[in-house]
Amino acid sequence: MMKIQSFPGRVKYMQELKITRVEVLNLVVPITDLTTPPESLPYYQELKTIVFGSYKSVIVKITGENGLTGIGECMTRLAPEALKSIILDVLAPIIAGKNAYDYEFLWEEMYATMKQRGHYKGYMIEAISGVDMAIWDLMGKTLKLPIYSLLGGKFRNEIQCYASSIRFKKPKEVVQEVKKIIDEGFTQVKLKIGRGIEEDALAVKLLRQEYGDALTIMVDANSGYTVNSALKLGRIFEKYDVFWFEEPIPPDNMPGYHELTQKLDIPIAAGESEFTKYGFRDLITSGNIDIIQPNVGRAGGFTEVRNILSMARAYGIPYAPHTGSSSGVTMTAELHLAAYAQNFLTYEYMRTAWSHEQSNPLKSDLLKTNLDSQSGGMIKVPKTEGLGIELNEATVKKYLVL
Repeated sequence: MMKIQSFPGRVKYMQELKITRVEVLNLVVPITDLTTPPESLPYYQELKTIVFGSYKSVIVKITGENGLTGIGECMTRLAPEALKSIILDVLAPIIAGKNAYDYEFLWEEMYATMKQRGHYKGYMIEAISGVDMAIWDLMGKTLKLPIYSLLGGKFRNEIQCYASSIRFKKPKEVVQEVKKIIDEGFTQVKLKIGRGIEEDALAVKLLRQEYGDALTIMVDANSGYTVNSALKLGRIFEKYDVFWFEEPIPPDNMPGYHELTQKLDIPIAAGESEFTKYGFRDLITSGNIDIIQPNVGRAGGFTEVRNILSMARAYGIPYAPHTGSSSGVTMTAELHLAAYAQNFLTYEYMRTAWSHEQSNPLKSDLLKTNLDSQSGGMIKVPKTEGLGIELNEATVKKYLVL
């Protein structure tokens, strides 16, 4: 007869875990040197607004009746105060006093609040994402289990990652930069493009000539091209075996995405700008995408991204998580999803920032221990309780905006 070990310290909270407190921390780091999109891009006037004057993070802390606190992050680039207001004024009253284990019910309650008023994307879902992430972290800490175990278990012990991203450099400079990346152990690299068709094509050509088939090359246009220019560029990229063409056109051009996926052999990757299973349903079922890239801090948190991944898996669509310039909180959350997702492809390891001269301390210094250290382009899946992170209070204090 097998003896079952008793855990008196947590049994009390295994069936019910009331939420007692919700806090929001807005962190802002001014940037002194900015990287701007080249004026040659078709959508330059729109794209220049994506370059912001600071790194930002909206951290959510949710405390349970057991005294433990879960941590989450909302994906944000502008107006973090808007997210803070939504969380404290709209979402906190919904979840206060509720059972954290009813996470899916709580998600639907939060989502339904403003859905009929048209707020089923944007700031509302980003706010829900941070709250949901913190709830999952609280559950994991309480049960002493990693998030990937709560999601359903891990499919891998190591996570393949790619170096992201080489930003707006001349073609020959790109080759030199990739040499450094290869020396760090990476075999996959993503290039930010947008210098125009000739320069973008030349950069990829030089990389392939210099490093051969041993290097996996992705390109990311950040929605910078028109459909026609993306078609021309995509056909060139096909000759050099580019692994994926990310966000070639703006995310609101669904017919354009459909045309690209039908006419190009190169996989089209997108989804960092999309929200919820409903948005990804439309991307996937219409044949507009080959690789999905949801951000857990934007698309709806762990609860909703798990739904998105299940749907993508049913359609045979691989998953490459988006991290972008998020803090170490989201980076860690995406690691748990990468460990869990059967259709996982590769993880975005951010080694560069918006600024050429100034790193992002919210990525490097916000956590006491960063769990995404790589070796040979691989990250070992950590054994954790919840996310397995602890905030560095000195960094929080330094960049906190009241």
